[in-house]
Amino acid sequence: MNKEITTTLKEDLLEKKKHLEQELSSLAEKDPKIKGDWNAKMPRVPEGNLEEAADEVEEYTTNLHIEFSLEKQLQDVDAALERIKKGTYGKCEKCKKNINLERLKASPEATTCIDCKA
Repeated sequence: MNKEITTTLKEDLLEKKKHLEQELSSLAEKDPKIKGDWNAKMPRVPEGNLEEAADEVEEYTTNLHIEFSLEKQLQDVDAALERIKKGTYGKCEKCKKNINLERLKASPEATTCIDCKA
């Protein structure tokens, strides 16, 4: 893969990383003890109002699932950026062939070619 294409895909990955971190920070906080880990923010449970407390707990439960999904996507983006640094970006992790450029444009964090994904 030529340097110009790799640079463009790296920029796409960095933009995606920024967006994911913004989304995550709206509902979670970085865990200072574990690199790459986020923790959904605990709800503010109002005292004396059980209905509001139940709503907060329900929102927290929903945010846990969203946080997990966003965190996984962010880990995939970080892994792709690391592969760029190592010079292994764009190679299928299973068959070691080049991943199709169109696939990388659509999903720059892809680790496998279309054949191996199926």
